[in-house]
Amino acid sequence: MITKFFASGGALDKAIPGFQARQPQIDMANAVADAIKHESQLVVEAGTGTGKTFAYVIPALLSGKKTIISTGSKNLQEQLFHRDLPLMADAIGFTGRVALLKGRSNYLCIDRLNRQVLESHDVESDPTLLTQLVKIRQWSSSSKSGDFGECDDVAEDSPVIPLITSTNDNCLGRECPSYDECFVVKARRKAMEADVVVVNHHLFLADLAIKETGFGELIPEAEVFIFDEAHQMPDIASQYFGQSLTSRQLVELAKDIDIGYRTEARDMRQLQKTADRLQQAAFEMRIILGDPGFRGNWREASQTPAVQRELTRLSDALDLTYDVLKLALGRSQLLDTAFERAATLKAKLKRMADTSITGYSYWYECTPRQFSLNITPLTVADKFKDQMAEQKGAWIFTSATLAVDENFTHFSHRLGLEPKKQFSLESPFDYNQQALLCVPRHLPEPNSYGLANKLVALLSPVIEANNGRCFFLCTSHQMVRELAEGFREKLNLPVLAQGETTKQKLLNEYLAHGNALLVATGAFWEGIDVRGQALSCVIIDKLPFTAPDDPLLKARIEDCRMRGGDPFAEVQIPDAVITLKQGVGRLIRDTKDKGALIICDNRLVTRHYGAVFLRSLPPIPRTRSVEGVSDFLSTINNITVIEDDNQHSEA
Repeated sequence: MITKFFASGGALDKAIPGFQARQPQIDMANAVADAIKHESQLVVEAGTGTGKTFAYVIPALLSGKKTIISTGSKNLQEQLFHRDLPLMADAIGFTGRVALLKGRSNYLCIDRLNRQVLESHDVESDPTLLTQLVKIRQWSSSSKSGDFGECDDVAEDSPVIPLITSTNDNCLGRECPSYDECFVVKARRKAMEADVVVVNHHLFLADLAIKETGFGELIPEAEVFIFDEAHQMPDIASQYFGQSLTSRQLVELAKDIDIGYRTEARDMRQLQKTADRLQQAAFEMRIILGDPGFRGNWREASQTPAVQRELTRLSDALDLTYDVLKLALGRSQLLDTAFERAATLKAKLKRMADTSITGYSYWYECTPRQFSLNITPLTVADKFKDQMAEQKGAWIFTSATLAVDENFTHFSHRLGLEPKKQFSLESPFDYNQQALLCVPRHLPEPNSYGLANKLVALLSPVIEANNGRCFFLCTSHQMVRELAEGFREKLNLPVLAQGETTKQKLLNEYLAHGNALLVATGAFWEGIDVRGQALSCVIIDKLPFTAPDDPLLKARIEDCRMRGGDPFAEVQIPDAVITLKQGVGRLIRDTKDKGALIICDNRLVTRHYGAVFLRSLPPIPRTRSVEGVSDFLSTINNITVIEDDNQHSEA
């Protein structure tokens, strides 16, 4: 049944230019159809190029069952909804309804926009803020979705967005004067009525964990749950099955109280005073927690006298906020909602202060302006398993990186899965001809002094010979900074570094230059799709083991030990293998791509566990010679030039 749609001369072949039937894709489509039919669990590792999107979407559309498809990112979510789904629906004649649903922070809140416009007329307000708000209000009058992804007048990272979107904490719900026009309500209504709903993991798991009003009613109605980029699920699930208290929650509460005072309760000056005190207490806590970009052990930190003093100050500020807001009850819906939030945050802070409850990891994280206090369960397997049992239906998990040494235990165990079937699909790429892997000789030890300078000296000739067109993926922000500085002194090529602008702008700059080196960390290890010779060299600074002092890793190690396991073999190595596979996957994205991969870590060949990493990677020919890499790149670049010349002469 399914096979005929994928076969040569079938519906997809006729409707989609350049479509080619691939046996691995057909195998996956049949397995997905079988899982849907029998309401079972399925885990599929589908390497880049196998066409996994078609392989799960076609059976879902043909099943006639309500389906939720969850992706790893908003970009993939939008690509699936706007490009892939319409293409496949047309090809097979699917006439059902499809909806896109994002988290509420992606949608304009009309009530908060109106309040901000009113507030921005104040003498002390920034005039550029009012200009932006007016532009957004003009856009909102013609927008059907209210989705900022469709608004060209506001940047994705604009500071105005948090001011005019709602959170689960501050939404007024049915009491909101703009409820009937609410874009979030409209989006959820569409999702309720749709046959296929495209969400992302953060939204899906937030809903699963808290049964948020509106969307919480959506999931029980679904019969098929499909997760693309499923390797991200365990870590995201850990966030949502735990608890967190952030300075942003406290500051936003303070700002709303101040707006309530300015617009609806000007006779209650104490509202402004308590808002200022709460904001100051949040700021003082951020300062006392130390350097930005740091994850620390909250259980230990909360016992220090300095942090305990700030905890008391923050608790007192929240108590005062609660008491003052209680006096303002009935004056304004905004202040009534703020009172409920203050009560919730008081309870959260009390829970954060009690680190004696076992079975959880207690940790904190700082950015330059924010902090978050977090309680994360050591394992989410039982909770996720319970949710699957409650929802029933088919549960399908797929990604290019799920297996470690051809074994799925690491992934399945973390989510409590008991798949009826799990397998890997062979990639259509000819890695033997398309790629070369180098682990250079005479490498310094990872983390050794002056490592960045040595890597700059060793690899500059390769990068220059390739005329840039290279990603250097690092395991820390510190290494990004040191390498960027070193390469800028050494190379006559554009050197771009993550952190100097947004991810999308950085990628656009890289492509525009055509001869750049991009030095980056986390965000560029996955979800980046650069095809052709624009990216023909990927360098990785070392095996991506999570820092041993990371509190989440410590928690999982503790859990593994409690079960009598070997944390290094069962937690640390599998995590690093999955991350490495993601980084390696940036290189070959198409059957015509060619390129070199350099991993600057001797442990791949000197330690016994190096074999696990190598066996988990695609079958790429290997060398220890950096000069051999330069020769390989020179050869493929010459071939590309000849092919381009031939195409021009034919044209």
